[in-house]
Amino acid sequence: MISDVVKRWATAATTAAVVLASAHAAHAGDYQPQVDVGKAMTRLIREQVAQTQAYVRVATARYQVLILESRRAAQAEAERQAAEQARQAAAAAEEAKKPKYVRPADGVFTSGFGARWGTTHFGIDIANAIGTPIRSAADGVVVEAGPASGFGLWMRVRHADGTITVYGHVDRILISAGRAVKAGEQIATMGNRGESTGPHLHFEVWLGGSRKIDPLGWLNANGVRV
Repeated sequence: MISDVVKRWATAATTAAVVLASAHAAHAGDYQPQVDVGKAMTRLIREQVAQTQAYVRVATARYQVLILESRRAAQAEAERQAAEQARQAAAAAEEAKKPKYVRPADGVFTSGFGARWGTTHFGIDIANAIGTPIRSAADGVVVEAGPASGFGLWMRVRHADGTITVYGHVDRILISAGRAVKAGEQIATMGNRGESTGPHLHFEVWLGGSRKIDPLGWLNANGVRV
């Protein structure tokens, strides 16, 4: 803006010099009209000053508009960020309320972990009607969902610490392998497939991904009662 003002003053000076030269040329002739050089210069300078002032007013107005728009944009961005932070905080609070471990299915506890009929029963059984929801016992990733010997259909879910939970005799698989699941999310329905004497969920816990432990102890340790 300052450089523009300087340019305008330079233009005014140049114009004044031209007028002055014209005035001298006018005096050189006997019949040329007399020119009031001072008044001409004053008039030109005033015109240039007026133009410069008008330019400054316009530039100032535009600058003020830009400042206002910038402040509005900054305010809008601040409000957007505040809203996003509030949304994230609310989501985190809601997530914190959710249980980290849940009972894998509703129903009647019918069989525990241990020796049974000359073999070892490596899980627990929860009986209920076919179609009863089966839920992931904790957050994890489905690592297998499909046919399995003795179970008809099963699902295996790997959890963050490497533990795997097993869900056998399912009637219908709802989540495919590779999908992440949350604690309490329905992954299948209870069925009577495979070597089963009635509709139930056979639930196992493999510590470290391979060592089969009593699911009741694991559930109890994580605040879940069956």
